[in-house]
Amino acid sequence: MKRKWIAGTAGLAAAALMSSASVAAPITADVVFLVDESGSMGGEHAWLSNMIASLESGLVGEGVGSSVSNRYSLVGFGGSSFSNHLDPHAHDMDAVTAGTQEWGSSTDFAAATSTLVTNGGTEDGWSALDWALNNLSYRADAAVNFVLVTDEDRDNTNAALNKESLLSGLFGKNALLNVVVNNSFGCDASSTNAIGIDSDDNGFQADGSGGFTKCEGAGNIGSGYGTTGSDYVDLALNSGGAAWNLNILRSGGTNADSFTASFVDTKVQEITEQPPVSVPEPGTLALLGLGLTGLAFRRKKA
Repeated sequence: MKRKWIAGTAGLAAAALMSSASVAAPITADVVFLVDESGSMGGEHAWLSNMIASLESGLVGEGVGSSVSNRYSLVGFGGSSFSNHLDPHAHDMDAVTAGTQEWGSSTDFAAATSTLVTNGGTEDGWSALDWALNNLSYRADAAVNFVLVTDEDRDNTNAALNKESLLSGLFGKNALLNVVVNNSFGCDASSTNAIGIDSDDNGFQADGSGGFTKCEGAGNIGSGYGTTGSDYVDLALNSGGAAWNLNILRSGGTNADSFTASFVDTKVQEITEQPPVSVPEPGTLALLGLGLTGLAFRRKKA
């Protein structure tokens, strides 16, 4: 896991933190999916329901969630104001228990995806991430991981938000962000058919039979819908996460199988290498906060 966005004082502190021998692998994970509820997202909602069991199985197979259960949360945004789904909100993980249960098992999560709506049109993924960072509760011993899924660029409903504040919130929880978005990627300077790219510039390509191959250090960022690249792709890669082309998923067949395989494999590797929330000492976090003013954002490849 590489955080390319850290510079100056924050970079030195983070490097010491991430390389410390005292940082142990997490025993459990808190994974939050931030999901666009506009009219074109029905296919992605169904994919989430089907994919989550593979993610859980992969994590438990690596020892994350085997002794202390993993938790999943589903945060919707961008639905119609008439259905009370416009503003960021947690979907209930347990319809039997009174109130909204913000966390649940992978099985609870799969069931909760059926409560996502597809009737909106104003989608602000930044507000959804900000809401989740500040309103959900996270366990001190858990690796925290976010996945934002949308096919639009950002509709700015909160001009006070910026990348520095979002990255500060992510780093304060040792969290990574992945985005599944309407943006192309490639495995060399001239290609745009990769499934996605991680923060180490590794690209992922479908192999034609439902699996995938990795192009080490040769991934590139192509074009996207509107400002998707600067809104979401840069934010994910700057956090140390990865970005994925949902159009590969939408193409179906073995390409969709390859998308899921590479996404799950990468997520499992990310989470098993993340330190839990409790790792940073207060002094380290203060030092990181001071250094965030010197952020040097990762330059997007043309």
